[in-house]
Amino acid sequence: MSFQVKILLLSFVTSTIISIVIIPCLRKLKIGQSERELGPKSHLGKSGTPTMGGIILIVSTLILSAFLYFDYSADEPEIATRLLPMIFVTIGFGIVGFVDDFKKVILRNTDGISPRAKMAGLLAISVIYVGMLVFVFKNGCDIYIPFLDKNLDLPVWLYIPFALIVIVATTNAVNLTDGIDGLSTSVTTIILTCLTVISIIFSVKETTIFGCIVIGCALGFLLFNLHPAHIFMGDTGSLLLGGAIAGIALYLKLPLLLLVVAIIPVIETLSVIIQVVYYKKTKKRFFKMAPLHHHFELSGWNENKVVTMFSLVTLIASIVGVLAV
Repeated sequence: MSFQVKILLLSFVTSTIISIVIIPCLRKLKIGQSERELGPKSHLGKSGTPTMGGIILIVSTLILSAFLYFDYSADEPEIATRLLPMIFVTIGFGIVGFVDDFKKVILRNTDGISPRAKMAGLLAISVIYVGMLVFVFKNGCDIYIPFLDKNLDLPVWLYIPFALIVIVATTNAVNLTDGIDGLSTSVTTIILTCLTVISIIFSVKETTIFGCIVIGCALGFLLFNLHPAHIFMGDTGSLLLGGAIAGIALYLKLPLLLLVVAIIPVIETLSVIIQVVYYKKTKKRFFKMAPLHHHFELSGWNENKVVTMFSLVTLIASIVGVLAV
């Protein structure tokens, strides 16, 4: 059995066990979701479902990352060291989401942390991550151009802001995709699988290892997140998964590939932008509701159909993405 499969299965089992332990605790503490009155009426029945489930992803990812870090430190210390920046950006983003969820759910502050404070936290983590790649690990400032099989070498003064935009944009796009049982988890797991397959093709062991960790943890969480969900991930989970995707993509020099493989989060983001701009100009809605998954819900699609269709689109885009490199 290959090391990738072993890591994935171990992560899956760990995440599943932690889910079984944490979900009843969250339910006893009454850490439940509060559905917006402005959202789809079908979601009102979900009020009270445990949220902040991203805690499961944080704990399971940390446990597996720590275990594999010390395991590889003995024989392949360079691989172990190169795991650190991806662990940092992923867990760091998860913690920012946790603080936001904590204020919303525990402190009953419906606004959570201010957008400015949230963005400052994400940017601070992103700056440290990009700085580690460029100045500590000497990963270079070149990015791969899909389909053309060429690398574009950017000056460091241009690469750093570009990388920061990629990380923040990707994370917020994944965050917007979270709104239906299992949707964000399913879509991001497929995207992470695509990036991990590319890591295997390129023989980049550290991203292969970390990709398998997050995929396994997400699949364990997905068992309880599919419709009807027993737990929601909250910003804790969506920001963590977004950070993992952006972190691995930048490490592999493949940020432009996200425009292909992460097509669903991209479209979800565009739908919100279109809705806002169109409403400001016409005082009418372009979509029945944004992000796009709510539009399809209000058009008569049930949640399972939305998740299935969006996942299939992501799967096809991911296959195209693998062929593009």
